[in-house]
Amino acid sequence: MAKQVNKRNVRKPRKIVSPFNIYWKKKNFAFLFIGLIVIIIGFVLMSLGSWDSFPSLFISPVVLVIGYLIILPASILFTDKNEVENKGAQEITPGKN
Repeated sequence: MAKQVNKRNVRKPRKIVSPFNIYWKKKNFAFLFIGLIVIIIGFVLMSLGSWDSFPSLFISPVVLVIGYLIILPASILFTDKNEVENKGAQEITPGKN
């Protein structure tokens, strides 16, 4: 008679979710391009006239601060709340898989 061989149960590896996925959507790219346009406008305003003109001393720094400190970080940090809630519910599953 042939000897019966017991097969080991080999677990399938879990799907590992990478924290380095690309989370950029169309809205993020839109914010990014708007920020870049605002920054370019700020530098153009800075180059107008002489070094002590009104646009280069007062308007361009405000425009550049808005571009660098508000719009660009908004493009990086903006996420859809519904998407984040759904993703969190899918990743955490109770029990053994």
